[in-house]
Amino acid sequence: MNRRTFFQTAATTLGMATLPGLSAARRRNAVNTVLGPVPADQLGRVLIHEHVLVDFVGADKIVPGRYDRNEVFKVVLPHLAKVEAVGCHTFVDCTPDFLGRDPELLRRLSQASGLHIVTNTGLYGAAEDKYVPRFAYLETAEQLATRWTREFKKGIPPSNIRPGFIKIGVDAGPLSGIDAKLVAAAALTHKRTGLVIAAHTGDGVAAMEELRILEKYEVGPSAFIWVHAQNERDPDVHLKAARMGAWVEFEGLTGEGRDVRADSILKMKQAGLLLRVLISNDAGWYNVGEPGGGKFSDYDVLFSEFLPRLRRVGLTEDDMATLLERNPQQALRPQI
Repeated sequence: MNRRTFFQTAATTLGMATLPGLSAARRRNAVNTVLGPVPADQLGRVLIHEHVLVDFVGADKIVPGRYDRNEVFKVVLPHLAKVEAVGCHTFVDCTPDFLGRDPELLRRLSQASGLHIVTNTGLYGAAEDKYVPRFAYLETAEQLATRWTREFKKGIPPSNIRPGFIKIGVDAGPLSGIDAKLVAAAALTHKRTGLVIAAHTGDGVAAMEELRILEKYEVGPSAFIWVHAQNERDPDVHLKAARMGAWVEFEGLTGEGRDVRADSILKMKQAGLLLRVLISNDAGWYNVGEPGGGKFSDYDVLFSEFLPRLRRVGLTEDDMATLLERNPQQALRPQI
């Protein structure tokens, strides 16, 4: 039995509290995967922001049965197997509830692919709130946090799979009322669970406002991942967020974007802030409603095309380990 199988089989069967050979400190530092908790330092190389399936129909129309899970499995598995073969060990699925989150599908794909897969709790308020369910407008931030904390403690029904992070989304700043509420709910959930907050963010104005809301709730910047930081074109804002202690995440590695992202990451290194940087593809996915799931973007682009580009601009192999191992493992480690 390999190390991955040992940890996940033991965690699922016995519960993390009784995992043999793990100290209390190691158990506290474990990350919830769809097959059970895994110590953060056992996650290996991590793709911190990817998608298996997305349903863009909208929160008011999304219902069970809109896709064939067996078909999705057959379409997605070869792409996961391909990226596992080139050295990825952990895959973080960033599709939130009401946008196509499917923990049971992820569990099946994890078992078949050999990848650790991590799912989330939270709600997505970007895209002008198309994916925000009605109850989120009616409930308080406290009530939303209670929902999300329940998923952490008892699992996401009916799978009982526990989330490994909080995923929210906001549009460009200034934040709308519902977007600000989602940030506040995420802050409260973080304080109860230790889960990191990964926030799809429209621009730097929104990122700074999110950080101010977190500060109001006494949540430190290290609990915040600024997802899609490349949406903000001013590199000084990236530097400011990183100096505050936030995680600054760059994705979108296709076309001319590769050069822009590589330049942004190099600037972060030159400023001594590479320890606050996360990278991923933001690739995939099976698009519900399109024949065969539509066009699929491979997850291995980061390894096959982007890492060589980073090497050409001056990043070292140790820098690669920082970006793909040390930083994401630290970001996902619960702050308890």
